Amino acid sequence: MFRFASFVFSLVLLALPAGAEDRDRITGVIGAQIEAFRDDDVTRAFGFASPRIRSLFGTPERFGQMVERGYPMVLRPNQVRYLELREVAANLWQRVLITDQDGRLHLLDYQVVEGGTDWKINAVQILKVPQGNA
Repeated sequence: MFRFASFVFSLVLLALPAGAEDRDRITGVIGAQIEAFRDDDVTRAFGFASPRIRSLFGTPERFGQMVERGYPMVLRPNQVRYLELREVAANLWQRVLITDQDGRLHLLDYQVVEGGTDWKINAVQILKVPQGNA
């Protein structure tokens, strides 16, 4: 019975969302990647991507081209605001509200994964900004 209770307790701990320390580290990684883009340092920005993303694009240059075409709002945002950190289907997603240089709002979801001693960015989704916020 004790083993079963320990097993259930372990599952509950695994299901808990990341704590404040993890949230700070997660937003720190996202912020550091955005800062690297601001500095035109695509190689440094590429280093914050997960191994899956790095293998998918192969080089920092190809990664930078993808970001420039698909996610231009992260290259030189005017303002970055971190919203909620959520767990969805055992994945952590950090919601980010970006205001671009023209004042337009962009809502993004960053999926992060643990990468050794730190977090890595594994995916980014552009979401629709809710009416009334645009």
